[in-house]
Amino acid sequence: MRTRESIDYYELLQVTRTADEETIRRAYRTMAARLHPDNPHTGDVECFLLLQQAFRALSDPKSRSEYDAIQASCEEKPVPIFELKSFVVGVDGEMKRRLAALSLLYHRRRVEDERPGLSLLELDQRLAFPREDLNFTLWYLTSKGYLKRELNSEYTLTALGADYVEANYQAMRSSANC
Repeated sequence: MRTRESIDYYELLQVTRTADEETIRRAYRTMAARLHPDNPHTGDVECFLLLQQAFRALSDPKSRSEYDAIQASCEEKPVPIFELKSFVVGVDGEMKRRLAALSLLYHRRRVEDERPGLSLLELDQRLAFPREDLNFTLWYLTSKGYLKRELNSEYTLTALGADYVEANYQAMRSSANC
């Protein structure tokens, strides 16, 4: 079961962190109509309950402030190695970015069987690459079949991607010693 800290209510409601109360209310109404259990086509009880939880937390200023504080304290920080200039520049910088993204997803797949993927935002926060580099890396890995993008917009590792990580693990370890 997901904890309150592991769910990004802003992402769930598809609003920015600076959204005003009216924007949050409109987003909630739109999504609630789509996810309501009485909707025979797109109803989803679990998602609807999460949506209600998100709305309650973000529509009340005090609750929203508490939620924001919890999220800030739990925010994923970039993995230090991915911030090293020697890790991402040079001729093999793109290869290292690919291995880094695949390694994060490999680890996630192994430890989180209920949610094996990472969103673009989570990858961006953990990898600390310029967005254009990350976008290219994800495009390449998806095109090669190492990753797939799920319906919830999260990237997940494929078996082919796991094989790639395992075959290139030593190259990644030696890059860490640069």
